[in-house]
Amino acid sequence: MIGRAKEAKELNRLYDQHSAELVAIYGRRRVGKTYLVDETFEGRITFRHAGLSPAEESPQGLLRAQLTHFYNSLILHGMQPDKKPQDWLEAFLLLEKYLQNIDDGSRQLIFLDELPWLDSPRSGFMTAFEGFWNTWACHRKNLMVIVCGSANSWVLDKLINNHGGLYGRVTFELKLSPFSLQECEEYFQANQIKLSRYDIAQSYMIVGGIPYYLGYFDPALSLAQNVDALFFARNAKLHDEFKRLFDSVFSNPDTAKAIVRILYSKNAGFTRKELIEKLQLSDGGSLSRNLNALIASDFVIKYVPFGFSKREEHYKLIDPFCLFYLRFVDGTSRANTRYWQQNGTSQTVSTWRGYAFENLCFNHVEQIKKALGISGVISSSSAWSKRPDDIEGIQIDMLIERNDNVVNMCEIKYWSSNFVVDKSYYRTLLQRQSLLAQHLSPKQTIHSTLITSFGLTHNEYSGAFTNVITLDDLFVSA
Repeated sequence: MIGRAKEAKELNRLYDQHSAELVAIYGRRRVGKTYLVDETFEGRITFRHAGLSPAEESPQGLLRAQLTHFYNSLILHGMQPDKKPQDWLEAFLLLEKYLQNIDDGSRQLIFLDELPWLDSPRSGFMTAFEGFWNTWACHRKNLMVIVCGSANSWVLDKLINNHGGLYGRVTFELKLSPFSLQECEEYFQANQIKLSRYDIAQSYMIVGGIPYYLGYFDPALSLAQNVDALFFARNAKLHDEFKRLFDSVFSNPDTAKAIVRILYSKNAGFTRKELIEKLQLSDGGSLSRNLNALIASDFVIKYVPFGFSKREEHYKLIDPFCLFYLRFVDGTSRANTRYWQQNGTSQTVSTWRGYAFENLCFNHVEQIKKALGISGVISSSSAWSKRPDDIEGIQIDMLIERNDNVVNMCEIKYWSSNFVVDKSYYRTLLQRQSLLAQHLSPKQTIHSTLITSFGLTHNEYSGAFTNVITLDDLFVSA
């Protein structure tokens, strides 16, 4: 299993506890939640069940189908045939009786996958699950229940932040995030896919660190050929993934997709007030649930841009897959099945790579801090653009403002060779430093920092940079 050692260790620690455990695992679709549980507890799962997708059944027949499916899972695990449950209270009673009958004192592990799908409208599922845990399961020291789901708003609202019968009952929560660059490299190596770090970075800029998507890569193809096969070929595997990504896990997918599309339109993101105006929505719980779910799914981050007050928090789209899909795939025909191979060196793609590499760096801030030797220093990172009413415009790709009175002014350059500072660019850097200094306190020092693919060519102007960080520095554990 690649890249999940910390999570597997934590789950095994909970398994070895002599106490009842209710573990909630969440994360975006395709990130590997089920795989983590399967690999960590291979041969040790007492009972497992996965909910049926609501999209596959009419609301009227969904409850009946879910109950029948649950009953069939019990039969497959060895339960003696019994009366089929008519509601979830009866279904969980059957589970309790089954577990009691086979209890020999050893650890019993229950895995309920896609739990949000079981909670269909007016099904009474949550009432029954609360009764199962509060009345019976929490008193059995040899029982561990793992619940899992991609509908993060449901997991957060109904389980982790539950204010009803399950308040404070989740004993451990685990958010599973996408792979880092290092983990992507390990995955490719384990699957005999030979790509340079330069191309692995590009693959991350296209599909992110999503194991399911990485699994589609063909070792016999180049990166460009793989991209065409995934997005632009006839019957491309990921051509319709954007829609599936939201339709399967959001109760109101159209709103979630609308938020993502709006955030895509501005690299720095928008404030909540701006989103409300653009979406023409009321400032209520529905918007909050969607934004919180998008953040929990690693699609969006919430941050305060440099120079803004804390009341002006911005929401920024950071998911590489969504950013790539909306830029090159959304709304396009499939006429050119070799689009990426033929346009890989075009100005459009080169410009995109620049922005995409900036986003990659924001997803690897901890690796950047490690390269700077400031892993233990409290800091905040953001981009900075001076407001339009300023006389002189300025844009800084990333600022790392540190508690040790240093501000790293980061220039991010995705270059196919060593980056060269010429006289014109040297003057631009000095100008940016001067303008930034006007917004800092006298006790703060600016360190100009270059983050680039391969390194910096030394010449009479290269001394403008105090620090140089390369791709190799980003391919480390945080």
